[in-house]
Amino acid sequence: MSDTRANLRRKIASAGELQSVVRTMEALAASSVGQYEESVRALADYDRTVQLGLGACFRQRAAAPPGAGPQRPQATVIGAVVFGSDQGLVGQFNEVIVEHALKGLAALPGKAQIWAVGERVSARLTDAGLPLQQLLVVPTSVKAISPLVGRILVDTEASQPPGEVAELHLFYNRPTSGGAYAPVSQRLLPLDDAWRAERAANPWPGKTLPEVFGESATALRALIREYLFISLFRACAESLASENASRLAAMQRADKNIDDLLEGLNRKFQRLRQSSIDEELFDVVSGFEALSGEKER
Repeated sequence: MSDTRANLRRKIASAGELQSVVRTMEALAASSVGQYEESVRALADYDRTVQLGLGACFRQRAAAPPGAGPQRPQATVIGAVVFGSDQGLVGQFNEVIVEHALKGLAALPGKAQIWAVGERVSARLTDAGLPLQQLLVVPTSVKAISPLVGRILVDTEASQPPGEVAELHLFYNRPTSGGAYAPVSQRLLPLDDAWRAERAANPWPGKTLPEVFGESATALRALIREYLFISLFRACAESLASENASRLAAMQRADKNIDDLLEGLNRKFQRLRQSSIDEELFDVVSGFEALSGEKER
């Protein structure tokens, strides 16, 4: 055999160390998935509150019903935020969302501006020929999502050329059942008549309709800012949950492969060890028989 027992011992030890690292990464990914999924669930109640507030504002402004004003002109700037990953070991995570973004942007007229969240998705967007406005770092915790969202909102607003109408689309992976994910998109801007009509149609949960005190325009602007923040925060958190779910699946596959490798190495080691023992026993028996023959002679 080409492998000696010493070589097999080294291979088994190396595979065991690698499996230890893989299982540590597997545990971290599982913990991160739960963290981001919990943040999305916690955001649901706040989102509902903001949606109800927007509906109340639009119903109070019923004197100018949605659709009564001039129609919004076609957008000339198409902004897109594509959420990917900075790290590897995520399978086809970045390829899937880039392909989805390419299909979505190809169907939209206007000049594209891309904000890429993650180095790996940025490289794939650049290879596809899409112009990158900015590269943003992927958050590593729930607390780091809010600063990223604030920066995206400031940058997208500042990058809009004066006098041009802009759209903003989000492209990200959303977790699905069984630890999988699916690419989705959302148009965040502009907030057109259809969007306002949809919020105004939301039924109020109580019997008494609310009334906005003070300057209604100020309250409406504040609620719209919160709506944009929630939408971006949810997209980022769901993307991070999908990324870690993909990494968890990759680590589980690697763990199984290492188990199979260790099983094969251990079988080979045991066979080699047994063969060595058999050879030593054969030498002892042969020596004993040789000595016994000499005594008899």
